[in-house]
Amino acid sequence: MTVQLAKSAIDLGIVVTDGPKALAFYVDLLGLEHVGDMPMPIGGGGTMHRVQCGDSLLKLVAFDTTPPAATGGGIPGGLGFRYVTLIVSNLDEILAACAAVDVKIVTPATDIRPGVRIGIVEDPDRNWVEFVEAS
Repeated sequence: MTVQLAKSAIDLGIVVTDGPKALAFYVDLLGLEHVGDMPMPIGGGGTMHRVQCGDSLLKLVAFDTTPPAATGGGIPGGLGFRYVTLIVSNLDEILAACAAVDVKIVTPATDIRPGVRIGIVEDPDRNWVEFVEAS
């Protein structure tokens, strides 16, 4: 059996403690498009804030009763999904905008191989967002 994808991108669910704070980070700061909200159909109620990221969709889920926090610490912090990567063309601008509003910069602009730089920031729930820029 092979998965037969009907979409060439993924939808990623991120459970957040505060929907408006998450929207402020992903929409207001990073400039992703907020495409709508819907009631969360599982987990005791809440709201799924849908944010378009290229062809992918980030589903920022804020439950009415916040579940226990997962281990923070980004990539080395534990097992499971640890970070999301966005391929960008304006790394320095993004990191400067994040620094200007005191978003934690985990990894400043760093050359990881010839022609490729990364920077990593932490969202309001300590999830890591990696930005990769290729020249």
